[in-house]
Amino acid sequence: MSSLKQKLHEQILEIRPHHGLCTEFFRGMGYSEKFAESMAEIIAALESENPEVRLTVGADVICINCPHNSNGICETSEKVNGYDRAVLEKCGLSDGSCIKWQDFKNAVRKEIISKNKLSDVCGDCSWYEFCKKL
Repeated sequence: MSSLKQKLHEQILEIRPHHGLCTEFFRGMGYSEKFAESMAEIIAALESENPEVRLTVGADVICINCPHNSNGICETSEKVNGYDRAVLEKCGLSDGSCIKWQDFKNAVRKEIISKNKLSDVCGDCSWYEFCKKL
């Protein structure tokens, strides 16, 4: 069992709410090869294990290999915290909510993606143009 899957069984994994969108649109690209590999591994583990996750407006397991992460603090925290708060609001959740991964993913699809609210949440993200084409 990979260390990530082991971690999923031992504790609740913290996930930034806006990463519910990022995982939907991820296609193997990223800030670096290391980041993309890590993201792919995390998504695979979330999908296969369907763990309970804690939604957090702050650094999470995906942020670990992000070049914008400086000792657990995002260099663009004001912007991404806004993305997180928007996802929480649209999905009727709050910071610290614990929810099964698939339930959270379904809420993101239902309340944001299927209602064409992506631009409301993260229209100024550098990846937005890529995501809206998928």
